[in-house]
Amino acid sequence: MSPPPFVVHKLNAAGRAVWRYPAEILETSPSHVVLEAYFDREEVEFHGMRLRRGDRFVETFYTDRWYNVFAIHDVETAAFKGWYCNIARPAAIAPDSLTCEDLALDLLVFPDGQSIVLDLDEFEALELSADERQRARLALEELQRMASLGEGPFAERRPGTA
Repeated sequence: MSPPPFVVHKLNAAGRAVWRYPAEILETSPSHVVLEAYFDREEVEFHGMRLRRGDRFVETFYTDRWYNVFAIHDVETAAFKGWYCNIARPAAIAPDSLTCEDLALDLLVFPDGQSIVLDLDEFEALELSADERQRARLALEELQRMASLGEGPFAERRPGTA
């Protein structure tokens, strides 16, 4: 008998469910989990990155950081497309599921390290405490710094690297 599927529950900042999808656990530690999931929406052009049904997402969620990072790979060629980063409250990880509260603010990072901040207006409109707003801004700054330097989750797929 196979184990029940692991399920990711994405909530908005108010705690309402906005997306639910199955994933496979690739790695765990006390402070993070790495999952494999597949894009389950129709094809879309997204700021120069084409997302296609079946694209492979390797998703890292943290229980101690205010973001998560998704490495995106093409469904047909497995070519690396870039990273999609969500600014979010730290994830709550259970044995069979994960819950993450998204704070609207996102960072799209291309393989060359160039990045685009997304949904800043939506983030600014959220009703957040001053502390939450500060933590979200610091998380974005940390991601931008790591992406520009090719550090952390952004070290693996830079041009000229293996």
